[in-house]
Amino acid sequence: MSEISHNNHKSHKLEYFKVFLVLTALTVVELVIPGMKSISTFAKGSSLTFLALGKACIVAWSYMHLKEETKWMRFVAMIPISAFLYAVMVILESLYR
Repeated sequence: MSEISHNNHKSHKLEYFKVFLVLTALTVVELVIPGMKSISTFAKGSSLTFLALGKACIVAWSYMHLKEETKWMRFVAMIPISAFLYAVMVILESLYR
């Protein structure tokens, strides 16, 4: 049997804690935005949508370990984001008809 070496293990606790703090801060911003009276409903919806997309990218990059994947796997993971951007373009186009 081969011996497993545990000497090369790097702890990710600090990195995960930093990501947790960033996600917490973005969530607080998401909770504040709907209560703001000074911005339009469209601006609120747009900002909440882009904050959610940003949080999803952060989770995928750090917790799903996309930063350690090959370029091809990163490209495959970004395909749903291109579908999201296409949907946004279609919605915006229908708003300005």
